[in-house]
Amino acid sequence: MKKLLFLLLLSFSGFAQQKYGLVIHGGAGTILRENMSAEAEKAYREKLDEALATGYAVLEQGGEATDAVIAAIQVMEQSELFNAAKGAVFTHEGRNEMDASIMRGDDLNAGGVAGVRHIKSPISAAKAVMEQSPHVLLSGAGAEEFATEQGLEMADTSYFFTERRWKSLQRAIEREKPELDHDDQKKAVEKSPKSSLIYSVPEDYKFGTVGCAALDQNGNLAAGTSTGGMTNKRWNRIGDSPIIGAGTYANNATCAVSSTGHGEYFIRSVVAYDISALMEYQSLSLKEASEKVVMEKLVERGGSGGIIAIDKDGNVSMPFNTKGMYRGFRLSNGEAKIAIYEEE
Repeated sequence: MKKLLFLLLLSFSGFAQQKYGLVIHGGAGTILRENMSAEAEKAYREKLDEALATGYAVLEQGGEATDAVIAAIQVMEQSELFNAAKGAVFTHEGRNEMDASIMRGDDLNAGGVAGVRHIKSPISAAKAVMEQSPHVLLSGAGAEEFATEQGLEMADTSYFFTERRWKSLQRAIEREKPELDHDDQKKAVEKSPKSSLIYSVPEDYKFGTVGCAALDQNGNLAAGTSTGGMTNKRWNRIGDSPIIGAGTYANNATCAVSSTGHGEYFIRSVVAYDISALMEYQSLSLKEASEKVVMEKLVERGGSGGIIAIDKDGNVSMPFNTKGMYRGFRLSNGEAKIAIYEEE
């Protein structure tokens, strides 16, 4: 009888496998259905689906959460659709200055790079900083020297040049104001006709920061974020994306978070960590904590944007206080979703 009971318990344990999955974002802002062509929407949904599938494949094969995060983000870094790496926006001086960070939840180790101009995949450089250096954040020429020593792929500045982003910079300079990923789209439409380049979307409206949070089969969490920052930014401005606790945070005891929005507000509010802290110290659920931070605290302070997150139990949250956010998730229980608009 004892042997039979043991075998039954052993068989049932197979059904209690660790839930795993990942969630991604491609930027939040005034994303309205009426201003999005069918071709544009199809392109974004397909690229989000590709990023999800690529990251999920790593998890499905028993891979680590950090590797899944890298894989998913690199799909978006290599696309002109998003404001990261290949599609990065331009500074006031006409340069691409990119930021990225990654964090793993098992040991709270983290790495980031800021203001880099020649690293083809900034998120890969962030991972190298985390794993191969004693530091957390490297910037500018030093970060690029380190990346070169690590054998990471570098690229000429021409790799990051896109005509659409360049034209956006010229318009921003004319108006002499910074343009965020989530600038008012109505103003963009009034200032500029819909672009014939890349799917008839208003050129002044940028599609921003990309990120991923993942939970692997070993119960480990990780999160990463990559961005080109803000069009027309000056003085080597750095936003929240490479800042651990603001743009990125992961802790196996709570959750993994990646942020997108007006970086200055996310830094001041320590958004990603605040969500984790509310879970840890006030016992809020992921949904409760993330919505309190994004829909209440940020709004009260005047900040706009959103986050994507997954907790230690495989629950997902994707709140945003703008009109839309490119987002999606895929879980081992078969649940999956890709969405763009507020009403989805």
